[in-house]
Amino acid sequence: MKKNIISTEKAPAAIGIYSQAVAVTGGATIYLSGQIPLVPETMEVIEGGIEEQIHQVFKNLTAMCEASKGTVSDIVKLNIFLTDLSNFAVLNEIMATYFTEPYPARAAIGVSALPKGVGVEMDGVMVINSDSYSF
Repeated sequence: MKKNIISTEKAPAAIGIYSQAVAVTGGATIYLSGQIPLVPETMEVIEGGIEEQIHQVFKNLTAMCEASKGTVSDIVKLNIFLTDLSNFAVLNEIMATYFTEPYPARAAIGVSALPKGVGVEMDGVMVINSDSYSF
């Protein structure tokens, strides 16, 4: 198995023991590392409330998908972590502006805390047409 590391300055830099995204042998499956609402240019948490945080996370995921030669429509599995599950309805409203059917598989998990005290984090798996994918 060969791993190809994908990185872009249009999403927050990896600040731990992980890559922004990893494409595995042939490039068909790409694993997107967890994204929190950091603004890539400043590496600071976006100002505002949970709505701004959710939008920033989707912007970061979109940048990762584009750097991986895909779009958010190519995400087949999305994991969402919320520190307050009462924000689930607003999450759904915002998610509907980024995805169209067929929607990815999804898990939404309530957690007690996230890095930098944010209210949301998401990671995902995307699949790209392997016939046209190369580095």
